[in-house]
Amino acid sequence: MAEEAPVSGELVEITFTHHGTPHTFDFPPESTIADLSDRIDNDFSIPRTNQKFMITPKLGILKPPFADPIPLSTLKSKKIVLLAPTPAELASLASPRPSPRPPNPTIKPVAPYRHRDWQKAQEEATYTFQTILPLRYLPGPARSQKFLERLRDDPGIKASMRKHRFSVGVLTEMNPAEHTTHESRTLGLNRNRGEVIELRIRTDAYDGYRDYKVIRDTLCHELAHNVFGDHDRNFWDLCKSIEKEVLEADWKHGGQAISNEVFYDREEREESGGLVDGGGWSGGEFVLGGNGGKHGAPSQMLNRREAMAKAAEERMRRQRDAGSGGSGASA
Repeated sequence: MAEEAPVSGELVEITFTHHGTPHTFDFPPESTIADLSDRIDNDFSIPRTNQKFMITPKLGILKPPFADPIPLSTLKSKKIVLLAPTPAELASLASPRPSPRPPNPTIKPVAPYRHRDWQKAQEEATYTFQTILPLRYLPGPARSQKFLERLRDDPGIKASMRKHRFSVGVLTEMNPAEHTTHESRTLGLNRNRGEVIELRIRTDAYDGYRDYKVIRDTLCHELAHNVFGDHDRNFWDLCKSIEKEVLEADWKHGGQAISNEVFYDREEREESGGLVDGGGWSGGEFVLGGNGGKHGAPSQMLNRREAMAKAAEERMRRQRDAGSGGSGASA
């Protein structure tokens, strides 16, 4: 169904996201995307030559100069992400840096040229997490930054995001205290189908990080919410497909050999055919232990992978208590 043109004289409101922050401008009804580009150049000092607009669904990536300027009135319902460095980032790149002189300068043999798949590199730069955002007010934000970057750079996650053309504005961590009740623990959130994904990467005691592969499976679940909001059959089929793709493409940990033989066995990692949440998933949230579903009581909702992670955390706690003479609060 075609979008209704704005009433003559009525301003067109356009919202776009840059580095995870939304910005809203008003334009006359006859304005085009070229006018949006000019406004960004004037207000943000980002030259047109450095601007790229990722518009979804369907339009893809556009950059000035525009061969066929699109009316802004047709983009009101689209998600617009500005992919461009800030003036401060450009200035830091332009500032000269003294190159250290090698202690023993010698002529080194030329390394053989390695072919690079530029199309793959461009897709990985587009279909990824545009911003990594740890919670600065929690202990050790630098470690959380590295943990989230590891998820972003995971070969399986990158391959699946390229295949499904997923682009997420912000990947951030979740404060466990704000997402824990007596009945449930929220493990992940997807807001506005890919604008922000939050993951519970820390332990409840804030003394470490949860099992990487369990968190990666949660991320697969949240990525499926980029397409389907409800937990219907279509959602679960996509979720299982993403999990399978991630494991198969994880060449760093033996997901696939050099040959075409695939070493993937879901039954070895999970006794059941899928995650049992008992209705604990709601509104794009991965909730562990929620009640009110049709598949079982809360005691049945702890899947095998989460149980193994909790057992490992408990062993570490007991070892620390034993090393300090048994002092400390009990779990």
